[in-house]
Amino acid sequence: MEVSWDLGTANVKQLAFFLARTPFVAYGGAKGGGKTWAVRTKAVGGAAVNPGLRVLIMRRTYPELEENHIGPILRSVPKEAASYNATTRRLTFVNGSTVKFGHWQGELSELEYQGQEFDWIFIDEATQFTERAFHYLKGCLRGVSPYDKRLYLTCNPGGVGHSWVKRLFIDRDYRVSADPEETEDPADYTFIPATVEDNKYLLERSPMYMRMLSQMPENVRRAMRYGDWDALAGSYFAELRRERHCFEPFAMPKHWRRYRTVDYGLDMLAVLWVASDEEGRSYVYREWAQPGLLVREAAAGILQRTLPGEKIEATFAPPDLWSRQKDTGRTMEELFAASGVPLTRADNDRVRGHMMVKDMLALREDGRPGLLISTGCKRLLRDMTAIQADTENPGDAAREPHELTHTVDALRYYCVSRTLAADRTCRAGEEEDEESWRSYFGGEATEEYLWYGGEYGF
Repeated sequence: MEVSWDLGTANVKQLAFFLARTPFVAYGGAKGGGKTWAVRTKAVGGAAVNPGLRVLIMRRTYPELEENHIGPILRSVPKEAASYNATTRRLTFVNGSTVKFGHWQGELSELEYQGQEFDWIFIDEATQFTERAFHYLKGCLRGVSPYDKRLYLTCNPGGVGHSWVKRLFIDRDYRVSADPEETEDPADYTFIPATVEDNKYLLERSPMYMRMLSQMPENVRRAMRYGDWDALAGSYFAELRRERHCFEPFAMPKHWRRYRTVDYGLDMLAVLWVASDEEGRSYVYREWAQPGLLVREAAAGILQRTLPGEKIEATFAPPDLWSRQKDTGRTMEELFAASGVPLTRADNDRVRGHMMVKDMLALREDGRPGLLISTGCKRLLRDMTAIQADTENPGDAAREPHELTHTVDALRYYCVSRTLAADRTCRAGEEEDEESWRSYFGGEATEEYLWYGGEYGF
């Protein structure tokens, strides 16, 4: 039985998006350019025309996925043409093609999509994704089907992925490597800019929309009205400069004080090792991050990566590790201590902590910053460069994407703990009460306890 339905009419820019044939195609820039419709139409049209095509549509959150893609697609595609499985979030066409709907949850999604294969992948609102997510999803473009593998992106300026999207599609600044497999080929990338003027349908239905865009604050207006990629550039830690804040690993003097700082959860353990010199300048010289570890496994990994002879003055950690577990009556802090890693409670005021990180990144009188980071701490540098300001509270760093927060939070615990400890020492002097000092720095020792197509070119 032959089934047909009206996909709608594409504007000139949407048609260019449909006909693009490079491996990576990005569409958008300004708001209102018709990006979401273009994704839905290309994905569904391609699946209907090409038997056996495997398509993935990806958004950052499930509510966005439901509202912008799943709902509209299910309302438009005839039931005779395809059936939808709500459990697997997969639309299967009578010709064997499939459209899977996914939302990105950082490291958890990496596990979910490990080994999966797709012919076309759509990353809608790509600037909400990290570069790590982009590269991981690229790895899912594989299989023996006859179709060319393509990754389609839509985007507006701003967001955690602003820098990598701008580098690849706007600045066209491609990496060159001695290994041909690691070299980025400019011929692989196509960018199709679009503004609200290109979307005549929207302007006819919502004549106030352009006025609303034009009345936004200047930098937001430039980005969202005109697609200006320089208007919203930058991360929360805008002061971070690799040429200023990074150092090549070196043999540090043994008398320098050493610290560890931890952000722990089953989703991710992040640990930083930090040394402090005679002038109080801090050097982050080692990092480790791994998901899915029980306390005993996390503690064992920390001890294994702490070298013989490294005397650790304190291991800072967030206050939630002092909360008692309902099933055992024990705290995570007690379990870490029993496994050989005693913890020191850190202050968890996010704004104050991030401000102290910024303060330590600032230049001192000698022209050097108070905080330096080893070039080997690639994850910390990546996360600090990518993380944005919180849209609701510009004084705080964003909590999403969550995958970027682990190393940043660990650094925050160190900076706030070292600064507050120094402040307490200055105010209390030699008369500081030992018991109150012990309370501030984590409490008493605990007993041992073990835990572990057609005209559109589809």
